[in-house]
Amino acid sequence: MRFMIIVKSCDEFEAETSPAPDEALMAEMVRYHEELAQAGVLLDGSGLHPSRKGWRIQYSADGKKRVVDGPFAESKELIAGYTLIQVRSREEAMEWSRRFPNPAGAGKEAVIELRQLYEMEDFPPSEPLEDFKKLDAMHNPQR
Repeated sequence: MRFMIIVKSCDEFEAETSPAPDEALMAEMVRYHEELAQAGVLLDGSGLHPSRKGWRIQYSADGKKRVVDGPFAESKELIAGYTLIQVRSREEAMEWSRRFPNPAGAGKEAVIELRQLYEMEDFPPSEPLEDFKKLDAMHNPQR
């Protein structure tokens, strides 16, 4: 089971002009991710640039697409970073998430969200699914 630990953004993260986190917080994050790696559950993790450096593609009902440049208004609805883990159960994912350091730093308000990723076996059989499985096998031989 794969889960994404999503670090929700905040006004402070969105205002950041360069990635200069508190050294104590960075050390705590490193230790946590080392523990994930040593346990064999860490797949990936990274921080994201503020939304002002991003864009969205909006799809309309008539099939048109529109590019909307950031920044985006509601920082609490944005993602500042993620950690991707592969565990045996929802309970194990919960255990790891409870140990996640406060991404904003001690004494500050912050939110992380966990979401389970779909696996190929979650979908009913179909020809496009078989194509996805082949593509996945080529690019993720470890799974």
